[in-house]
Amino acid sequence: MFETGVRQLRLALAMVWGRPLNVGVLTGLVDDALATLREFGEPGDDVGQLVDGPFADPTVRRDLTERALRRTARRLVNVSPFYAQRFAAAGVDPRRLTVDNLGELPLTVKADLVAEPRAFLCAGSTPVISTRTTGSTGAPVEIWLSRYEASMWPAFAALSGILRGEIGPTDAMQVCLSSRATAAVQQDVGVCRLAGARADVVGLVPPDEALDAMLHGKPTILATYPSYLALLIKAAARRGVGPAEFRLRRVDTGGEVLSTALAAAARETFGTPNINDTFAMTEVLPVTGRSCNLGHLHHDLNTGHVEVLSVATGEPATAGELGTVVITPYYPYRECMPVFRYDTRDLVRVLPDGPLGCDLAGTPATSLILGKFEGLPRGAATGGRAAGAGSRAAGATTRDLVEALEALPTRPWPARFRAEVLDDGRLGLTLPHSTVDGFGADAVTTHLADRGLDVELRIVADDEATALRAVRADLIESTFTTRAY
Repeated sequence: MFETGVRQLRLALAMVWGRPLNVGVLTGLVDDALATLREFGEPGDDVGQLVDGPFADPTVRRDLTERALRRTARRLVNVSPFYAQRFAAAGVDPRRLTVDNLGELPLTVKADLVAEPRAFLCAGSTPVISTRTTGSTGAPVEIWLSRYEASMWPAFAALSGILRGEIGPTDAMQVCLSSRATAAVQQDVGVCRLAGARADVVGLVPPDEALDAMLHGKPTILATYPSYLALLIKAAARRGVGPAEFRLRRVDTGGEVLSTALAAAARETFGTPNINDTFAMTEVLPVTGRSCNLGHLHHDLNTGHVEVLSVATGEPATAGELGTVVITPYYPYRECMPVFRYDTRDLVRVLPDGPLGCDLAGTPATSLILGKFEGLPRGAATGGRAAGAGSRAAGATTRDLVEALEALPTRPWPARFRAEVLDDGRLGLTLPHSTVDGFGADAVTTHLADRGLDVELRIVADDEATALRAVRADLIESTFTTRAY
């Protein structure tokens, strides 16, 4: 118990003072947590403080945030060619950064990473693992990780997961993610190893093969994308298998919009109430977000700073306003190829002021991710926001459309569509024939109108569906089997 207390103290001090985390201390705490659970069946009363860290306390959050921002910025000016130039050009002194003057430094965008990847590599760090984004929103980005990051991130995630009851030695995780998402797959495998759980890395294979793996391997946790989850649900329905054949206790999805209808179908198909809508992004790892019981998104404030900037003005968004999520991972959680004020292009709405009333109310929150900025319908201008805001409409978000379409009785999962703003201000929506088949275009129009979407429909053949909207399930990797799906 004394050694556990020392490890907890060392971790807490490292988090507060921004010193590199000792991976041995983290893995020791993982072993301590597993031993405590074996003996007592629960982690103890101090779990929340250990897992959520000092940033969960609103009275100290601002001070610690500004210390972390300055520490991160000072390091970048010294070791990152890109940010040394960026800070100098902006005339920003890292030693005087505050939450209020952070906006004096320009945003970092995906195009910067694509154009100058080597300029982001920090002197003194050795890249050992390359990971790439899927390219679903344009040219993929290559991100390099150091050995320290590759070992520290899974240890930190395993400790949190064990103490929150999200994973343990009796679990088996089936990972159905793209093989290009090296960091995400490596993280899941590392977490399972440290927690004593089994990891089944299946990948994005034809869904019947993944379903076979679920039926035979009996995983308790499934990690995948919403669009691929949709294909698994369809495969299960086609084969007549249901809750009795599965052992899942949790499904974690991310990377796309998870609709209410699809989540409900997953609960019905797999027999678990825990269908989670999470946030993670290769460029800003290990900063992640998790959803609460009231459908808010809570980002991890221990590992990075989160801003929400108005789509219309580029200034901090106010309550109810649509904005993009801008993330700065802190040092020492990012070492090799960090970003500062990275515009993820993920859209959220700022929640009204006041108590949240949810099970994660101790940390700030936004709405769930509403889609990418680039997913806003093309057409009317949104205002003065830089980087192309004037070419998008301020109307329906991807989540608005996915929620409405995937609630149709035709079950068009994953929803395929193309949206644009017409000259008369209405929404032009192109759908594949299968979305309206057996229900009718007029009924679909009425269904959408009931959800506040005034649309003019255009129906195309089903073989054009994948060209309307790209989803991660399109990244399915062929195998030697020939089973149709």
